[in-house]
Amino acid sequence: MLKSLTTALVAIALAVPATTALAKPDKHGDLPPGLQKKVNRGGELPPGWKKKLQRGYVLEDEIYRHAVVVHPVDDRGLVTVRIEGELVRLVHATHEIVDILSR
Repeated sequence: MLKSLTTALVAIALAVPATTALAKPDKHGDLPPGLQKKVNRGGELPPGWKKKLQRGYVLEDEIYRHAVVVHPVDDRGLVTVRIEGELVRLVHATHEIVDILSR
């Protein structure tokens, strides 16, 4: 009984680091390296980026870099930007989407 309990605890201890090592990277960071190179060479943003436009979502830095300010930061800290035809109101400091104005 004690041997099987020890074996089970060792198996759990070995499995925990492996699980965390396989975790997916943070989706709020930069683009993957291949897409980053394409964008740096003047290419368009990835086709699925518009699907991520939702209230409360934090706009990725690389997508924000493509933004053109339409209305500068107001007294509430909000800024309105245009990204490839989409108008989006964001919290300037965090890039959190407050509203999508062009849909």
